[in-house]
Amino acid sequence: QVQVVESGGGLVQPGGSLRLSCTASGSIFSISDMGWYRQAPGKERDLVARITQSGSSNLADFVKGRFTISRDNAKNTVYLEMNSLKPEDTAVYYCFADVWRSVISYSRYWGQGTQVTVSS
Repeated sequence: QVQVVESGGGLVQPGGSLRLSCTASGSIFSISDMGWYRQAPGKERDLVARITQSGSSNLADFVKGRFTISRDNAKNTVYLEMNSLKPEDTAVYYCFADVWRSVISYSRYWGQGTQVTVSS
């Protein structure tokens, strides 16, 4: 089994910062992509950022210049540094990890989600 656990959400004022962390553990041979989606009430789940095992990353246009994604492969952990937060960033943030459990077994695993609320 594989577990994906997020942490770091919370309430922050507009213009503030938060850092989300996400760690995958369990029966892991290798992890390719890791990243973050978010879902606001009544809206679809949108990709926020993703990063490959080699460190190549992509960020959604709506967070470019404000958010940074990074990764520690030794710890199977991905981070999302969020700066200059806006009320429209309020959402549940979900981490994913694309895990190879063996050379022939590959699945995407999701965290339970962490709430980020940007409000004064």
